[in-house]
Amino acid sequence: MDYKTSGVDIEAGYRSVELMKEHVKKTMRPEVLGGLGGFSGAFSLKKIQQMEEPVLLSGTDGCGTKVKLAFLMDRHDTIGIDAVAMCVNDIACAGGEPLFFLDYIACGKNYPEKIAQIVKGVAEGCVQSEAALIGGETAEHPGLMPEDEYDLAGFAVGVCDKKDLITGADLKAGDCLIGMASTGVHSNGFSLVRKVFEMTKESLDTYYDELGRTLGEALIAPTRIYVKALKSIKNAGVTVKACSHITGGGFYENVPRMLIDGTHAVIETDSYPVPPIFTLLQKKGDIAEQMMYNTYNMGIGMIVAVDPADANRTMEAIRAAGDTPYVIGRIESGEKGVTLC
Repeated sequence: MDYKTSGVDIEAGYRSVELMKEHVKKTMRPEVLGGLGGFSGAFSLKKIQQMEEPVLLSGTDGCGTKVKLAFLMDRHDTIGIDAVAMCVNDIACAGGEPLFFLDYIACGKNYPEKIAQIVKGVAEGCVQSEAALIGGETAEHPGLMPEDEYDLAGFAVGVCDKKDLITGADLKAGDCLIGMASTGVHSNGFSLVRKVFEMTKESLDTYYDELGRTLGEALIAPTRIYVKALKSIKNAGVTVKACSHITGGGFYENVPRMLIDGTHAVIETDSYPVPPIFTLLQKKGDIAEQMMYNTYNMGIGMIVAVDPADANRTMEAIRAAGDTPYVIGRIESGEKGVTLC
């Protein structure tokens, strides 16, 4: 009897590490000390000493049941982008710069090529957010998870000078709300998605004219990373007064999180195009409109509040980073909350 007989293949683990090294190398930053394979990841903080009062920011998250879609499609090279996005978008939302990321993959059986594809996506997410992938763990769980399934989660650390933290403290009536387009469903609400659409290969391979692609391709589109867009706004000299990452809970839960007492957000739902995947989802599932906006991003993945005088500069900065902005509403005086009209 040995470990392999019990279901854990150490040699497969070694093979996974070798295959993922080429992807991890693409994410390196000058601050990373040492290489892949140590007991911990080391990251120099010398650069942040230039800040007046550096504050560390952290975020941890996973991809939820979107991983089920990856299993069914046998597509594992983008789910890692989702894991990174869910963490680094939260850090950027607070005004921070993501520094490094660590991933955790739990699997029923270690298939090295599959693990390498997952990490390839993680590395791509790190490249998009300019964060270093400095470590991770692949845990084989025989008997606990089916052999062909896995779960993926991550943890990111970022930094921000305290004076640059986005807190909403200076938010006031009249401020402009600018939304950045999402790439689709992102990584939230997939339990409902899987109830609405039949999760079979035939269903996911079905082409829809209104989507311009198959259902599976529309659903698995990776979460948009907004780190560079928010950095571009800052570099343009614009002060972001408040910011909201539209994730689980949609508009109704996330928008109020950016507000302070005495301020109320008004969002005009016809101010931007809702991606067809949401229209199809709502129609097929007979889902009430309020529930859609209470569950999904509905086409807007990040919202910033700026002084109206800075609106044009903000829009230009977002476009320069490759994202698509829309003026979607405003801040009014009133009870803390959001109205969609």
